Amino acid sequence: MELKLLLFLMPLWIFSHPLMLLDMAAGNFGVPVVVNGLYYGRATGMAPRARIAVYKAIYPSIGTLSDVLAAIDQAVLDGVDILTLSIGPDEPPEGTLTFLSLFEIFMLAAHKAGTFVVQAAGNQGPSPYSVISYSPWAVGVAACDIDRTYPATLILGNGLKIGGVGLSGPTFGGGLIQYKLVLAKDAVKKNSTFPRIFNADECQYPEAFDPLVVQDSVVICTFSAGFYNGNSSLMGIIHTANLLRFKAFVFVANPSYGDFIAEPIPFATPGIMIPTTIDTQNILQYYERETVRDKNGFVVRYGGRAAISEGRIASYKGRAPIVSRFSSRGPDYIDQSKNPTDVLKPDILAPGHQIWAAWSPMSVLNPILSGHNFALLSGTSMATPHIAGVAALIKQYNPSWTPSMVASAMSTTATTYDNLGDPIMAHGFDLYTLYTSAPFGFGAGLVNPSHALDPGLIFSAGYEDYISFLCSLPNIDTAIVKSATGGVCGELFVNPSDLNLPSITITSLNGSRLVRRTVMNVGSKAETYVSAVLAPKGVMVDIQPSWFKIAPQETQHLHITLNVTQPLDEFTFGEIVLTGSLDHVVKMPLSIFPNVI
Repeated sequence: MELKLLLFLMPLWIFSHPLMLLDMAAGNFGVPVVVNGLYYGRATGMAPRARIAVYKAIYPSIGTLSDVLAAIDQAVLDGVDILTLSIGPDEPPEGTLTFLSLFEIFMLAAHKAGTFVVQAAGNQGPSPYSVISYSPWAVGVAACDIDRTYPATLILGNGLKIGGVGLSGPTFGGGLIQYKLVLAKDAVKKNSTFPRIFNADECQYPEAFDPLVVQDSVVICTFSAGFYNGNSSLMGIIHTANLLRFKAFVFVANPSYGDFIAEPIPFATPGIMIPTTIDTQNILQYYERETVRDKNGFVVRYGGRAAISEGRIASYKGRAPIVSRFSSRGPDYIDQSKNPTDVLKPDILAPGHQIWAAWSPMSVLNPILSGHNFALLSGTSMATPHIAGVAALIKQYNPSWTPSMVASAMSTTATTYDNLGDPIMAHGFDLYTLYTSAPFGFGAGLVNPSHALDPGLIFSAGYEDYISFLCSLPNIDTAIVKSATGGVCGELFVNPSDLNLPSITITSLNGSRLVRRTVMNVGSKAETYVSAVLAPKGVMVDIQPSWFKIAPQETQHLHITLNVTQPLDEFTFGEIVLTGSLDHVVKMPLSIFPNVI
């Protein structure tokens, strides 16, 4: 079966570069990644044999919703199988439900036509209610860190080694030869006004410095007001370093501003970022001990020495996956007031932090990467094409499957544990700290492509089911649903949570609720399943039948009763697990707000 995979860029809202999306989802097999003359390895798209269709919807300088919708419409008319959108609105629509915006309705139409729609969950994490993928007919993708890092080391003259981030080559001598260490603000030209006006410690203005002091030196540049408000940049540091012939630069955190997030960027000039204030203090303490000043505080002798080690060699250690700090969090919500709704968002987790992919050397929106054919970037827009590629593999293996069947296969086979056997962790508001994540961070869990090809059971929903879902929403005007979708409200669900999703989300469980689900055996043999429940705190869960035998292509109705045993003031999480006699394991996350007994 030949698949056509649609990808296009939407910088009007968020996030990425079209070549990166193409490369990650369906890039060629084994492409050498070379940046600044260094070979980093080979890159392969998730589904390298998939066909690609690209629709240019907007430009770096301008973009309109009408052009985006026209591109989606044309793609569906052209018969694409998978639509990947690393995009989303900046905020919920005004005057309508999130599910009924034009963008969501066009995605529903694509789903109705048999197109699998996958969308970035957003980069506004770790705040709750920050997802921008709202609808159950589009798969919202969260991003996670992987176990690959590019560690670099600053080696001080006293032997102290301080780890940092760089993705650059070492200083000459590979760290064995050390060079004069200079704090940028100490190298400003005498009688200059730069320290007061231009924050010379940020190394943005070459004319501020005495070239005889900084040449062939390791210069310490500091995160300050310019970086905090976005006026200063690493490009500015690199420009200064190249022009004045620094041996290397060290970009350090500022205790006045706290730790910062450092992402590895290929530096042609040796450099390292030290993003924590504790490490900065150690560097500056050494510097001051070795530096001799006159009575006015001016340096008369620079005694400190430093070197930078190789920072371009990948290391594969530590915990993974970890939900990325920037990845938007649930719960999903229905309106601009962010009232929660009975849909799990995000849906699934995929790698999205420090991902290599193809890049246009023009690099209009990111000058620091100008001239490169590859880039290492982060965002849920990096995670989304991973899921698009996995969907292409599933669709090729199971060509008759509908979009909801593909989504179900990924969801029910995802893992919620990391490579150390612990529950998946997440980055929080405090930098460089972790906490145990939950479905509002990772959805059903980290995608497992090989298991998703053969999930055993699937949960399926079609266009009419989504219309019933919309018509079952609280206080909904059915005429608005008909006007927006063209669909007619027929048989309604008792509750919106009865939509046949591979998860159960209840935003207000009052007493008891019966939730209905239907599964289909997509395996080739009859199988017997036994159910088990990890109940959310404050909730008792009963599933009937507790076991069942199901033949190929047969369906089985499940009645799931949830009772509040302890009212809480927050969501609580659990899961239902259906274990098959042929080793299929089907998992369904539970996200419940137990309100009243």
